[in-house]
Amino acid sequence: MDTDHLTEEQTSESLQNLLMIDNKVIENVRKYGEIVEPHLEKFIDEFYDWMRGTPYHAAFFADPNRMERTKKQQISYWREFFKCDLSEQYLHSRRSLGELHAHIGLPLTAYFAGMDVSLSLLLEAHGGNIKGKELLDCTHAVTRMVHFDSTIVTEMYSKIVSQRIADQSNSLLAMSTPVTSLWDGILLLPIFGIIDSARAQEIMQSSLTMISKTSAEVFIFDISGVSVVDTAVANHLVKVIRASELMGCSCILSGLSPAIAQTIVELGIDVSNINTTSNLRNAMKDAFDTLGIKLDEG
Repeated sequence: MDTDHLTEEQTSESLQNLLMIDNKVIENVRKYGEIVEPHLEKFIDEFYDWMRGTPYHAAFFADPNRMERTKKQQISYWREFFKCDLSEQYLHSRRSLGELHAHIGLPLTAYFAGMDVSLSLLLEAHGGNIKGKELLDCTHAVTRMVHFDSTIVTEMYSKIVSQRIADQSNSLLAMSTPVTSLWDGILLLPIFGIIDSARAQEIMQSSLTMISKTSAEVFIFDISGVSVVDTAVANHLVKVIRASELMGCSCILSGLSPAIAQTIVELGIDVSNINTTSNLRNAMKDAFDTLGIKLDEG
């Protein structure tokens, strides 16, 4: 999946400006890191003591080997955090974390809860080595850097999830427009559900593509499964039919119930030049007549 990574200048500088990460903040993060880094393993153990009380522990860390690997990765994460070298490699590692969380299905609520607990544990880990204004400055700096990391992770997480939803929507649209070659020269598209602008565009594209591919002469649009016909839906269908006819393909609109027919009349939609039938059987008969096909009904 293409995650469209931003450049270092666009990402790092804009985020540093947004979250007020200046040289003083970086200096204080590094200073605090010198104090807490020797205690990172203890901090990670305390973090997983908390994690065992959450529903995410059993879901993601039931395997002891997986937990040990994750612990080592987290120690490396926090060491990199306190090094505070905001290079492209640093940003890439945070984006990769967001991508990983999205792929394994870890919800953002779990991530934010984990970062909040981590921040609390880290800020308690100084052991009284720093006090007063120095402690306040370091606390402020570490908090800002946690926000910096969280922003990158959630941005990538959201991008992956949004892309996944878009891909699923496109797949559903394609599945919802199954243009079928019903007979040599005859295409059928049974339409069900609700037609919005996006689906209308997919219907248009699928229909014209199949007409071109099969050199079909008749196209049956069966709307018996369409739940609502309003002005927008009717206009969408008329556009698809007109475009199909421009490609030399005669169209039949079938499945018009009395209610739909009445609605179309009341809306004032002009379908006078469109071949319409009440059911698919009659539409097939008209299609065969158009192509001069005679079936033995005996």
